Amino acid sequence: MKVTIVYDNEVKSRNLKGGWGFSSLIETARAPSILFDTGADSITLLHNMEELGIDAKSIGIIAISHAHGDHTGGLRGILEVNKEAEIYVPASFRGTIPGRKVTTVTEPLQISEEVFSTGELKGVEQSLAVKTEKGILVMVGCSHPGVGEIIDAASKFGKVHGVIGGFRGFRDFNRLSGLSLI
Repeated sequence: MKVTIVYDNEVKSRNLKGGWGFSSLIETARAPSILFDTGADSITLLHNMEELGIDAKSIGIIAISHAHGDHTGGLRGILEVNKEAEIYVPASFRGTIPGRKVTTVTEPLQISEEVFSTGELKGVEQSLAVKTEKGILVMVGCSHPGVGEIIDAASKFGKVHGVIGGFRGFRDFNRLSGLSLI
């Protein structure tokens, strides 16, 4: 399993562009690659994908955590390049994506053999739970429902070993005890 941060506020390489928002690529052995969120704009997203050697056309699934622009802004651009990817959006996502298989997520569901959605939590955001050799790795957008609630929802798929993504408004550091990756 491999996670590549594609879009973030900070970058470690001069060749990458930073921007307010988040996107990551999740690659597992038994599933198509998954783009989780699309950052705030297509230009930065597609530039970083090219710099990171990610073929936008090879992405099999695009999952959107929640409908805020810093997580959906690059969606139009990636859809123009990739005509085949399946889309998973939370029920609170408004808008249409014509000509695509779109799954509206309300309840927990299996996306692929090793990847699950927590379902839309508190009517605003879904997170992904990825099965790894070490346990469940939770991919979050901003954590609007709360990190604790997201960890609880993801733990239905196995023991959580790590969380990657935004921790908006987070202060309950005891909820992170026992995690090996944050």
